[in-house]
Amino acid sequence: MSVLAYFAVIALLIAVIGVVNEKWLHIQSDIVLVLFSLGISLLVLLLERIPGASAGVLALKAKNDFDFASYLLDDVLCFMLFAGASRVSMTKFKQNIRPISLLALVGTVVSSVVYGVLFFGVATVFHMNMSFFTCVLLGCIVSPTDPIAATGILNKLGMSKNVTSVIECESLFNDGTGVALFLFIKGIVSQKSGGNFFYIMGKELFGALAVAFVVSFLMFSMLRLTKDPVKHIIISLTDVMLVYAICEHMGFSGVIASVVCGMCFGYMRSRMERQLLVIDPGDLYNDFWEVVESILNAMLFVLLGLSVMNAPVSRFFAVLVPAGIIAVMLSRYAGVRTCTLFMDHKRMPGNYSCREFSMLMTWSALKGGLSLALALGTAELLTPEVYKIVLNTAYLTIFFTVLVQGLTTKRVYLAIEKQRVNRIKQERNR
Repeated sequence: MSVLAYFAVIALLIAVIGVVNEKWLHIQSDIVLVLFSLGISLLVLLLERIPGASAGVLALKAKNDFDFASYLLDDVLCFMLFAGASRVSMTKFKQNIRPISLLALVGTVVSSVVYGVLFFGVATVFHMNMSFFTCVLLGCIVSPTDPIAATGILNKLGMSKNVTSVIECESLFNDGTGVALFLFIKGIVSQKSGGNFFYIMGKELFGALAVAFVVSFLMFSMLRLTKDPVKHIIISLTDVMLVYAICEHMGFSGVIASVVCGMCFGYMRSRMERQLLVIDPGDLYNDFWEVVESILNAMLFVLLGLSVMNAPVSRFFAVLVPAGIIAVMLSRYAGVRTCTLFMDHKRMPGNYSCREFSMLMTWSALKGGLSLALALGTAELLTPEVYKIVLNTAYLTIFFTVLVQGLTTKRVYLAIEKQRVNRIKQERNR
């Protein structure tokens, strides 16, 4: 199947699922895309076991050899991060920079290590033949929250802007920490020098910041010279592509650089708001990036579901379901709770208590395509059976957080809000 034909099928699925959902189901759009595409994959796998099943249906599985990791990391991730980051409110970001920084750095490291400890215990009990550092590597894969899932789903749930800002910004930045820790632990697992984590993290972070700021400043200086909104779009596209390519070539974090580019362009464009009202009265620039983000998000969620049909299944699958879910919840809570120890308890985001904030940030921590891409990148490093365990756990974590947590996050948020209001009333009455 050609690339054009493959994406034509994906586009058809997005359109059909979208219309069905709009007419009858009324489920959050990104979640329903994952649900239906996952259902299609499971149906194909079921038909595969039925004698005399349609050869055309089975051919779909055979043709689904799409390189998901390359598509996400090399082709579209930078655009999705740029679009999401360009909407970040700099005011909210500055207000919450301490919790965002702690969650993105300390929280991700703590969650990854705690997950590794918990999973190593399970692996030891059930004789999965996984070393401690392999379990920590799995923690590095599933611990970072996904910016695409966060911006694509949580932003549409009606949560307060202050809380949404913390969740989105943490998701946009913690991938850099996760990838740096992943590379460090991967070096240990492969019995090569893992290097110094702080050196790797510093190189990825400060290199990305330097490249993003310099290139974005130069490209935005060019943008100021034209009054054509189409050229503004082309310049922004060029900026994020150049930054991502340079960072990936030099060993810096293209993920963080793309986020910084988006925030830079969003902030600098806000500084010339009056001029933009004359140059671009129809808001073509923002409409373009909103459409791009919506299309790429939809395609990513469908590809996530369809990729299941070619995923190998581990013989420990029944154990991985409860173990993976419990470990990711406990490790995330431990990471967030650790961060609250270093926050000003009187100025917690949303006026939450430490416990309320930890519960909300744990349940709203969705995982997505980046976790799957990292898991797929361990194929040559691990034994076939261990690779199946890692890949299956990544899939289970992604689908649980997107489908279960994504569908219930608003209810959990409202319950915590009710608890917060009652607590504040009781404190005032004392």
